[in-house]
Order: sequence, then C-alpha cells, then structure tokens
Amino acid sequence: MKLYYAPGVCSLASHIVAHEAGIDLSIEKVDTKAKRTETGRDYLEVTPKGYVPALEFDDGEVLTEGPAILQYLADLKPESGLAPANGTLARSRLQETLGYINSEIHKSYSPLFNPATSAEVRDERKAYLRKRYDLLDKKLAQQSWLQGDTFTVADAYLFVVTNWAKGAELDLSEFSALTVFQQRVAARPAVQAAMQAEGLIKAAKAA
Repeated sequence: MKLYYAPGVCSLASHIVAHEAGIDLSIEKVDTKAKRTETGRDYLEVTPKGYVPALEFDDGEVLTEGPAILQYLADLKPESGLAPANGTLARSRLQETLGYINSEIHKSYSPLFNPATSAEVRDERKAYLRKRYDLLDKKLAQQSWLQGDTFTVADAYLFVVTNWAKGAELDLSEFSALTVFQQRVAARPAVQAAMQAEGLIKAAKAA
C-alpha cells in the first residue's frame, strides 16, 4: 500500500495510525497546488479529488477521505485497539467523534488559511472553533483520550488538526486539558516517527 500525503496536513493522521498499528506502507509526497507527486506523477490520475490523503492498494484501487482511511487501517490490525469492532456502539461513538472533528474542527480552519478571508470572517471562525474546542476540552478533562482510556484514530486526527492553530493564529491556551492532550500525543513514538518521516521534526540525537 502507498499513502499519498502532504507534510503536516490531515494525511498526517493516517501516517500516524499506520505507525501506531505497525502497518508497513510506502509514502509519496504530493504538491497539492501543482497536483504532482514527488515522482512526477499527475496526482489527479491517482484521485480526481486532488487532495490528500489517498491510500493506493497494490491492485491500483484507491481509498480517499481521512476518516475512512483511518478506520480501514485500524481494522487491518484490530489488536492495536485503534478502533472498536464494527457493529458495536463503541464503534459508532468513534465515528461520531470523527464526524465532529471532520465537520466542526477540520473544515473550520480552511478560511483561516485563505488570504482572501476578511477579518470579520476570521474572527467568526475563531470564535466558532473555540466553542467547538470547549466541548472537547471538557471531555479531555475527564479522561485521557477522546474515547476513554484507549488511544484511537480519533486522537490522531484531533492532534493533527489542532496543530494548525498556531499557523492560523488561533489561541487555544485557555483549554488546559487540550494542551496536555496535545503534548501527550506528540510524545508517542509512532507520532514522532511519522512527523520525522514527513520532515516536520528532526530525529532526536543519540546520547
């Protein structure tokens, strides 16, 4: 399998989950503006959607959309605990959380990275995001991870999109539980490995 990604964007969550689950896949960087991969391939031939992530199988079939890829990877390694079993209420709760992050958090950042967005709209989006983060912060004040005591694909997804706050000039310092959560996720070896592979952080020097 091959994961098409762009450094630090939502595809990083899939990259993290692959490391967490111990899934061996190759990665290929995509210039999402030029729609070209690092090997020179026309990315629109991989997926006409033109954005990442995309997971390409050995037979050429391609799966897109982050939440779908996250769950697919988790189901390849059910023993990892990254997603509850299909058909359970716990799985539906995970999907509920992924839907919330996708629609209420992830997509709300988009206007903040658009230079054409007015100051008025930026302020409105930041206020909206703080309101949505408040619910998550309250949950994380009561438990270590979004789904309880176990790290899941939802935690990887939230970590990635919340890392965009600094670049979007969104101050989230009021959310202390969220801040601790971000630090906890960042310290995980699989997260470190994925971020190093994407060139987002440098590998720690040997003692």
